[in-house]
Amino acid sequence: MLPAAYPPKEEIARLTARMLLEIKAVHFNADKPFTLASGLPSPTYIDCRKLISYPRIRSTLMDFLACTVLREAGFEAFDNIAGGETAGIPFAAMMAERLGLPMTYVRKKPKGYGRNARIEGVMTEGQRVLLVEDLTTDGGSKLSFVDAIRDTGASCGHTAVIFYYGIFPETVKTLGDHGVQLHHLCSWWDVLQEARAQEAFDTATLREVEAFLTRPRAWQDARKG
Repeated sequence: MLPAAYPPKEEIARLTARMLLEIKAVHFNADKPFTLASGLPSPTYIDCRKLISYPRIRSTLMDFLACTVLREAGFEAFDNIAGGETAGIPFAAMMAERLGLPMTYVRKKPKGYGRNARIEGVMTEGQRVLLVEDLTTDGGSKLSFVDAIRDTGASCGHTAVIFYYGIFPETVKTLGDHGVQLHHLCSWWDVLQEARAQEAFDTATLREVEAFLTRPRAWQDARKG
């Protein structure tokens, strides 16, 4: 059951950042940048999958996410909760439980055998579907999931994530042009602010992270190869 009252959006962002730092899901390394799925370097990396191993934190964050979606999208806006394979599946299941709705999940590509399905579970024509994932960077990976949902005759105009990079200006436009509104709990800016408050990393590292967050493409271009 959802709580009757919950913190304002700014406090939800701060607490989410604090929890991510507490379980060491946040990694900063300016000297040896991480390689993202795009192949580009980054001094930041976040592992939201760790959240499923911390019951109190995952429960609180799912309360936050459910309340955020209800507040921003409406209390009777959805008929089905879909998780994106694979990281979104556990979070979609927990969201569906809180909202009292059916849960499905979307494969990245058809199975290649049997029904060759991309949608697992029951999704029917006309249902209003909320796509749930752990995070989004530039929003591009969400579009394939949204299209697979729409191919069933259902609609999908919203996606909810725990973590949103918040540094690529094209993200909201990419999703918006596809008719999708993004809901999230916190961004890299929230994590950076909380990391400074906690002195979780040394000053030089935090300074380099801020340089990346301010001009991510320029930072990456300077370090390609």
